[in-house]
Amino acid sequence: MMKKYAEKEGVALNRALLQVQLCYESMGRAERLAADYLLSHTEDILALTITELASLCGTSEATLVRLSRRLGYSGYQELKLALAQDAEHRTVTPNIEDSDSCYAIFEKVCNDAYLSLERTKRMISGEELERAAALLASAGRIVLVGLGSSAAVAEEAANKLLRAGCDAASYSDTHMQTIAVSYLKEGDVAVGVSQSGASKDIVESLKLARSRGASTICITGRERAPITRHSDVTLLTDTEELRHTVLALNSHIARLAVVDALCFRVAYAHEALIMASGVANESSLKTKRVEEEST
Repeated sequence: MMKKYAEKEGVALNRALLQVQLCYESMGRAERLAADYLLSHTEDILALTITELASLCGTSEATLVRLSRRLGYSGYQELKLALAQDAEHRTVTPNIEDSDSCYAIFEKVCNDAYLSLERTKRMISGEELERAAALLASAGRIVLVGLGSSAAVAEEAANKLLRAGCDAASYSDTHMQTIAVSYLKEGDVAVGVSQSGASKDIVESLKLARSRGASTICITGRERAPITRHSDVTLLTDTEELRHTVLALNSHIARLAVVDALCFRVAYAHEALIMASGVANESSLKTKRVEEEST
């Protein structure tokens, strides 16, 4: 019988450790003491009773039970079992070290992306998502603006909104951003993508769009960022990054997940239009493909 891939390759699943990191910010001081010990002494914990671990952490048995339940386990024994079932017991840190192998880096990037998506699920407002989707679905024209990696998110959103039946375009050139939003009017929508929420050109674009009567939406990682002051709808994503932030993938994936959710919602609102034009679109796209040679 063939082994599962994770067992065959010895891949570290680290489900319990990832859950500790995910819940860490919401823990009390005593729980954090236990969590810190768990993350740095994972293998040692497997041999410890709840009384022994409480003593080493400087916490109480009740705190350890509470921590176990916060992580989704019925108690301390089930938490220990979860740790024992991991393929390897390694601390899943967000920091990439120069001594890491390329596979170790890949594993950390995957784990960090998972954590970022989970944190974004917890911080984003479902009500704000619905408001944003409604504005986009009813928009006359949609202009999306972003710089750097945020420009890639804006372009992806524009492509998907176009396929969903919207009149949408993205701009990464700062002069073109100003020109594009200056033509917006009431009933149109401007979307600014900025992880920091402080990119001057993106903030100014939303400010200008709003002055023209257009509705404004921002996708950002900071709740009180300057961009939010000029946004009718704010969609918050995770902000934690790996070392070498310019290379980090986690916030990018979180923003793309938000974009996908919005575009699916808009597509269903425009389903009749999409179905009516779908045959023509598919037919046109087929001309862009190279036909396979017969053998």
